Amino acid sequence: MFSLRSTRTPGAHYIVSIDKQPREMCCTGCQAVATAIVDNNLTDYYRFRTEISDKPDDLVPEALRQLQVYDSADLQKSFVRETGANVREASLILEGIVCAACVWLNEHHVKQLDGVLDFRINYSTHRATLKWDNARLHLSQVLQAISEIGYHAHPFDPRRLESLQKKEKSAALRRIAIAGLGMMQVMMIAIAMYIGAVSDMDTGMRDFLRWISLVMTTPVVFYSAKVFFSSAWRDVRRGRFGMDVPVSLAIAIAFTASVWATFTGGGEVYFDSVTMFTFFLLTGRYLEMAARHKSGQVAEELVRLMPATATRLRDGAQEVIPVSQLELGDYVLIKPGEAGACGWCCHRRHKQHQ
Repeated sequence: MFSLRSTRTPGAHYIVSIDKQPREMCCTGCQAVATAIVDNNLTDYYRFRTEISDKPDDLVPEALRQLQVYDSADLQKSFVRETGANVREASLILEGIVCAACVWLNEHHVKQLDGVLDFRINYSTHRATLKWDNARLHLSQVLQAISEIGYHAHPFDPRRLESLQKKEKSAALRRIAIAGLGMMQVMMIAIAMYIGAVSDMDTGMRDFLRWISLVMTTPVVFYSAKVFFSSAWRDVRRGRFGMDVPVSLAIAIAFTASVWATFTGGGEVYFDSVTMFTFFLLTGRYLEMAARHKSGQVAEELVRLMPATATRLRDGAQEVIPVSQLELGDYVLIKPGEAGACGWCCHRRHKQHQ
């Protein structure tokens, strides 16, 4: 690999005669290339071309260009706090988090970036707190690094978080519905095959029931269980093995073995196990997701609580004052059951942000 760098010397001029007209180049590299084009009579390409060649900016992926919007100082005013010289802090939402391994992977990956001072993710709310040195690293680079490992990050917005949670819940219910319907149908066929194994069911009927089970199991594997395969593939690409890797292997191996037995007419099939395993896993994940959403909502409501007054300790006496009058260095008495700590922190952060 190689790169071309400008070697322009201050005050120097790099002239190339093109169509008998002197043209100034920006550096020796461009002068050499332009001279080669003219000497080899290749200027007709530029004379008769129908459209302008792509600019370097056009080669930047559209997704990356969209992320660079978040580097705008005006846009960052709505979600970024300056906590020091070139030190900034922002709250983000992460999409694609399904387990604690996802949290660990993102935190480990982002913290390795030069310029990241701190990066923590709340698994319950999928909110991430990022602190970075803006002189060494831009926010778009952090978002791009997160995208490279298969996740997506956006500036925190309560309305967007609610929309993402509704979308996640709707998709989970659809997967459970398909898996549940497939499981019930395949289990009924499996019971008939179990009974037929000890009775007089002929081979033709057994093979027919196997093919019916295959047809009903296929959407369960390729739609409902797709979430496991996608997560497992993402982990394998990064050299990490999360909980979805063994789950995907179990489903894939059992389904493949059953398909082989159905085509060859021998061996055992496990379509009932595949559908039941997928359904129970998706149901468990949905219950965990619902509990996580509920706990996240409770946490958000607690954060929003800000008392109108606070009890300040000064010279051994207690004084009830408005929260807005608290200053750094004051001692505050928070009685059992009060939400003063959350309110005080929110007030201080809001005041610093202003």
